[in-house]
Amino acid sequence: MSIVSTHEPGAFCWVELGTSDQKAAKAFYGDLFGWGHQDNEMGLGSYYTIFQLKGHDAAAAYTLDPEQQAGIPPHWTIYVSTADAEATAKRSAELGGEVVVPAFDVYDLGRMAVLKDPTGAFHNVWQPGKNTGVGIHNEPGAFCWAQLNTSDTAKAEAYYKALFGWGASIGSDDTMTYTEWQQHGTAIGGMMVLPDGVMAPSHWRAYFSVEDCDATAAKAQALGAATYVPPSDIPNTGRFAVLADPQGAVFAIYEEN
Repeated sequence: MSIVSTHEPGAFCWVELGTSDQKAAKAFYGDLFGWGHQDNEMGLGSYYTIFQLKGHDAAAAYTLDPEQQAGIPPHWTIYVSTADAEATAKRSAELGGEVVVPAFDVYDLGRMAVLKDPTGAFHNVWQPGKNTGVGIHNEPGAFCWAQLNTSDTAKAEAYYKALFGWGASIGSDDTMTYTEWQQHGTAIGGMMVLPDGVMAPSHWRAYFSVEDCDATAAKAQALGAATYVPPSDIPNTGRFAVLADPQGAVFAIYEEN
């Protein structure tokens, strides 16, 4: 089991679902990934759900407020660990990013900022306090990969390399070019250009590990999910599918060979 207690700066450390129906999301992901949950009161009748897998924090969820729901669809958000959220936000702006929400304290749990890269993809940074991030990854049902789908790979590569110190390994075949984000030589995520005709803005996508991609995709569909990319092979690597939960939040699943 891949249990983690800390995440070094530059590592993906948290995944969070903003949804229109928190109760339904708890039921869907609980059935799909075997997640338990712990609800934490936030005041005014709202609560923050921590999803748990095998007793370890695996992800989180909250309900988008009515104003947000008017313009923001349900979605998964990626967090990157940092030693200084305020300094990272400042550096993001210097690199052509946008500080959407300046650094602020989340009780005594940590400090965060909401950023947008120069191509328009939102990403959050997390300076750990009592909460260091997910406690399990790369296990069936756990977060395992983050992929940036962007309108400008060159601009995004320059930004993230300068902001987080990532390496970028570029490979291609007859059908596509794919960039692998690396931290100290270890692959942690990927990037690809948005396909022609896709109207979505640049965005990060969360991947969750599964034992059987086809069976999990079929189960998700039976639970009310939509299938955007059916189970497909990644040569010499594994098998993946892109799904949307019943509220519309898009995520991916991955089965390693």
